[in-house]
Amino acid sequence: MSRSQRLYGIAALLFATSGWGSLFLVSKGVLHHVEPVWFTLIRYSLSALLFALLVLPRGAAPWRRLRRHAGALALRGAAGFGVFSVLLLIGLAHSVPSHGAVIIATTPMTTQLVRWLLDGVRPTRAALLATALALAGVAIVSGLIGGHGGHGGAGNATLFGDAIAFVGTLGWVGYTRGAARFPELDAVEYSALTVLAAWPVLLVAAVGAALLGWSAAPSLEGLRLSWQALLFVGVVPSAASVLAFNHGVRTLGAVTGTAFLNFVPVSALLMSAALGTLPTANELLGMAMVVAALLIHTALNRKANALPAARIAPPPQNPCTYRTPGATTP
Repeated sequence: MSRSQRLYGIAALLFATSGWGSLFLVSKGVLHHVEPVWFTLIRYSLSALLFALLVLPRGAAPWRRLRRHAGALALRGAAGFGVFSVLLLIGLAHSVPSHGAVIIATTPMTTQLVRWLLDGVRPTRAALLATALALAGVAIVSGLIGGHGGHGGAGNATLFGDAIAFVGTLGWVGYTRGAARFPELDAVEYSALTVLAAWPVLLVAAVGAALLGWSAAPSLEGLRLSWQALLFVGVVPSAASVLAFNHGVRTLGAVTGTAFLNFVPVSALLMSAALGTLPTANELLGMAMVVAALLIHTALNRKANALPAARIAPPPQNPCTYRTPGATTP
């Protein structure tokens, strides 16, 4: 790998994680005008258009795969883009942006716990300790431990929202696990086809919620006040950041890509500080614990991947042909 390729990979990962960090800050204001289920529909309507344009040059093959696996792809997409996004936004409405970003950074550790529960793949003791450290960090950030995690001294005010957001991450874990069922799809096709297959589900959910009185459809005035933020979220965090992350992972590897997830909460806190909202001491402590846990998790994965490679040295592989089974972040 050339130095320029490595630099482009690093730049792509920084762009992706910064985009996901900005998602929380931008979305917070939109929730005053557009409720979570409709926000999710609008967000992924925009990204679906972009992904459709992306797969068009690939000819008819992706569309045949979409027809063949429509139900299974829709189920995965509904978990990843529906359950995850709606619960994340509901949580954000009752919390603050920096908390959501910290919770998202725990997803790799949560994935290991789910694998243990469903697949019987027991994490190592060190991995379990890293997961416990991350969860303790989230508890401190949200105020469950220490009692002062609410932003600006608001006590446990954000605890409910943080808990909802954490539950929402299980939807994303299910989405990424589902990628293994479609080995013929590369990262772009899995991302695009799951968005397209899930879009009708998101539409039915939004309309049904409105008819049942659970979620009001956005008003024209609400859309007018928030259209710029909606466009940004639909284009940057929901599409461009996913593609940039996939490029970075293909260039530098999945373990390095996971390590860059550290920058999601860091970028969110830096952006909040730049806008005049300084983090509390508990938030800084909790974020540091989550970041440390993710670094430990990444180091353990790197070590685990290095052991088989040392036993059987594979032939050099062109990084451009690396296939990632699916997007591993929002």
